[in-house]
Amino acid sequence: MRRPAVLLVALILSACQVSVATKEPVEPNRTLPSDVEYVLPAGAASSLPFSPVVRVGNVLYLSGQLGTDPATGALVPGGIAAETRQVMENIKSLVIANGSSMDRVVKCTVMLADINEWAAMNAVYVTYFPNHKPARSAFGTSGLARNARAEIECIAIAGS
Repeated sequence: MRRPAVLLVALILSACQVSVATKEPVEPNRTLPSDVEYVLPAGAASSLPFSPVVRVGNVLYLSGQLGTDPATGALVPGGIAAETRQVMENIKSLVIANGSSMDRVVKCTVMLADINEWAAMNAVYVTYFPNHKPARSAFGTSGLARNARAEIECIAIAGS
């Protein structure tokens, strides 16, 4: 009875050793692929500590967008619904400017200053995706930059 247990433990340990031995080594100082492009749209502040859009091949990664008016840089007045509408318009402008569309958005992450405003945000959000529903995560925070009510980041596929 004891012998099968010992054999089982030996098999498990040998499997662990094989998996460790077959892992690829980590390459320090590895460079990014040459098809990575950091996009700074016209009129965007170059002093920002992030890129509004990063393109890797045909995948677009959009940084979190706030409900700011592109002309003034100020948050739009009117609360969560107005801010969400402006956030989505900002996202739409970025994906179009980078060769995509709202139909090619595949993932969004929604951050809310107050999770109790989820329903009001969602009522506006869904109007921007009438043909499909991207994967999405949403969560409440203890605050957002510039005292915004909502921030949304997205991943989209460029091209047709």
